Amino acid sequence: MTQERIILGIDPGTTIMGFGLIKVINKKMEFLQLNELQLSKYDNHYQKLRIIFERTIELIETHCPDEIAIEAPFFGKNVQSMLKLGRAQGVAMAAGLSRGIPITEYEPKKIKMAITGNGNASKEQVAKMLQQLLGLKELPKNLDSTDGLAAAVCHHFNSGKVVAGKSYSGWDAFVKQNEDRVKK
Repeated sequence: MTQERIILGIDPGTTIMGFGLIKVINKKMEFLQLNELQLSKYDNHYQKLRIIFERTIELIETHCPDEIAIEAPFFGKNVQSMLKLGRAQGVAMAAGLSRGIPITEYEPKKIKMAITGNGNASKEQVAKMLQQLLGLKELPKNLDSTDGLAAAVCHHFNSGKVVAGKSYSGWDAFVKQNEDRVKK
């Protein structure tokens, strides 16, 4: 019996959101798509969030992914940037959850480790390894899309293993795992 699934990987951002799709047939990966959503042309942060949500829904409706892997925001010094990045991640997650798609978050170091064997690898190193793994003819100019693709490939590599990232199968699961964040 053939097992087939599609994984959508997302690298959230408010300037560029990268995404990649792979199909897995009996543990063999096949590249489907790699692209990015350019958001820098929009001044309004809320408009950016709406566009992220709508584009994620569009990807879901077009490709019918079975699972979504999303890069977790890294902790930086700029609180405003962190808040905006968290919102971008949240609306992408909300789009998947609204369609009942399981979502798994991965820390950037875990994604880099899964792809290159080095948690401190550069974006370029991750992109080159993805090029070899998936037989990509050329790499995009911006590497945000390869970061999204890397999240999908990382998820495939971690399938069936205990995952260090958080996984949500719907709003109930999200609330249950984040009770400290729920306002009462």
